[in-house]
Amino acid sequence: MEGLTTTKAPFIEKAQASGQRFIHQPYELYSEENHFAWASLYARIQARWLRHATPKFLEGVAKLNLDPRRIPKIEEINKFLSPLTGFSAKPVSGYIPAFIFFDCLRNRDFPTTVTIRDSSKLDYLPEPDMFHDVAGHVPMHTDKAFADTLVRFGEFALSAALIIQDLKDKEEQANRARSIIRALARFFWFTVEFGLMRSEGDIKVYGSGLLSSYGEIVHCIESPEVQRYPIQLEWVVNQHFEIHHYQPLLFIVDSFDHLFSLIDELERWLKDGRLNNVAPGEPSVSEADVESFLTAKI
Repeated sequence: MEGLTTTKAPFIEKAQASGQRFIHQPYELYSEENHFAWASLYARIQARWLRHATPKFLEGVAKLNLDPRRIPKIEEINKFLSPLTGFSAKPVSGYIPAFIFFDCLRNRDFPTTVTIRDSSKLDYLPEPDMFHDVAGHVPMHTDKAFADTLVRFGEFALSAALIIQDLKDKEEQANRARSIIRALARFFWFTVEFGLMRSEGDIKVYGSGLLSSYGEIVHCIESPEVQRYPIQLEWVVNQHFEIHHYQPLLFIVDSFDHLFSLIDELERWLKDGRLNNVAPGEPSVSEADVESFLTAKI
C-alpha cells in the first residue's frame, strides 16, 4: 500500500500536478504505519492536553469523538462538527493561496490536510499534516465563539481584497497586498496557531501549533526562555516569526470575545491605512498569495 505519508504520497502528487486543490480523503490508502503514527501522536499528548489546553479544546475533543487508535474519517468528523457551529473540515491537496484559505473560513470550511507525518519523525514537521489540522485545529471549531472568530478572519480578508482591488495602479495593488497579507499572517500565527489565553488565573493553550506539538505545548508554558505578553495589535502585526524552532515570543488574549474584538480593530486599521507598510521580514509572501487577493471574485 502506498500510504498517505507527508511528502511521500503519490495520490497527493497527482492531485497537485492536475491542479486539484480540493480533494476527497482516500481513506483506503492509509497504511498501517500511517495509523500507527496517528495513534502514537495521540497517545503521548493526552496528558499534556489535560494539563495545558484550554477547557474549550478539551470539550471539543470529546464532542468530536476522535478515535485515538485510527486516523479519523473527515466525513465522520463533520457529522459531529457541522451541527455545532456550521464548520466542516475540507480536504485539500496542499498549500492554499492566502485569500482562498481565508475565504474558506468565511464560508465555515477549514482546509484540512489528509497526509500524516512519517512515524519516524513524530516530533517536528514544518508542513501541516492531519494530526496538526484535525487534532490541533478542529476541536476548537466546535466552540461557537472561536468558530465565529475564524469567520471574522475571512470577512477581514474580503474587506482587504475590496480595498486592494479598488486601487488603480497595479504595482500599488501588489505592494499593498504584500503588506496586508503579512500583517494578517502574523496575526493568525500569534493567535490561531500559537495563541495563549488567560483561564481562571492560569495561562492555557488554544493555538493549534502548540496543541499539536508534544514538546512545545509544555515549553510554551513552563520554559523561562519564552516571553509571554498580553497581546498588543501594533506589536503582533509588525513582529516576524520563524517556523523551524520553538517560538520564543507568544501573546496572551483574555477570551475568544477579546480575540474577535481584535479582528474588528484590525479591520479598522485596514480601512485607515495602518496596515499599508508593516515591518518587513518573515513570513515571506508568495506571488500566489498576492495574486489570490488581486483576482478574488468579490
